[in-house]
Amino acid sequence: MHNTTILFDLDGTLIDSTDAIIESFDVVFKQLGLNECNHNKAKSLIGYTLEDIFLKLGLKKELVPDAICKYKVHYRKISLSQTSLLPYAKEAIQNANSFAKIGIVTTKMAKYITPLLESLQIQDFFQKDINIIGFDNVTHPKPHSEPILKAIDMLNADLNNTWMIGDTKLDTQSAYNAKIKSVGVLCGYGNEQEMRKYTDFICHNSKEAVSFIKKFKK
Repeated sequence: MHNTTILFDLDGTLIDSTDAIIESFDVVFKQLGLNECNHNKAKSLIGYTLEDIFLKLGLKKELVPDAICKYKVHYRKISLSQTSLLPYAKEAIQNANSFAKIGIVTTKMAKYITPLLESLQIQDFFQKDINIIGFDNVTHPKPHSEPILKAIDMLNADLNNTWMIGDTKLDTQSAYNAKIKSVGVLCGYGNEQEMRKYTDFICHNSKEAVSFIKKFKK
């Protein structure tokens, strides 16, 4: 039985769905008759909830529910064809699985993750209701501690031997709030300086992060 547990974020940590996300925002802005979406700002917000992103992109609060619905409709149509594994992600998952319990903690809807994992051929490592926590599984998403604590409970993991790997401050802050260790990775959308507010450990990608954790535990 593995004593170590590693929780992965998805977007920017294991997968690249940038094109699908940005295209979906563009479609929503066009359908609502708004000015063009600021792509750079939208990319910097990936990892937040859709509600938070739309508000930070300047939408009026009363438009957000409709915007979220329109976003989901388009994203579901294109996400599988426009999402890929990041370099070294599969190696990271395989290595982590060899010495640790593993799971996913994300702000994506859990019910949409399984088809995505199947498309990327990593479904054997992650299964809904076993080791995946998504936005629809919690009341308070990252950076709150709830998603991580729920994953720890689901996996019957040891809090003191659990790590979070993610690419934004939402991941490292959530880990900090849950009182676990984390590794920030630079292969996604986050800012290193922001991540370092909540962790001392930064790696280039998830493969390096897993190798670091494996050595750290010895």
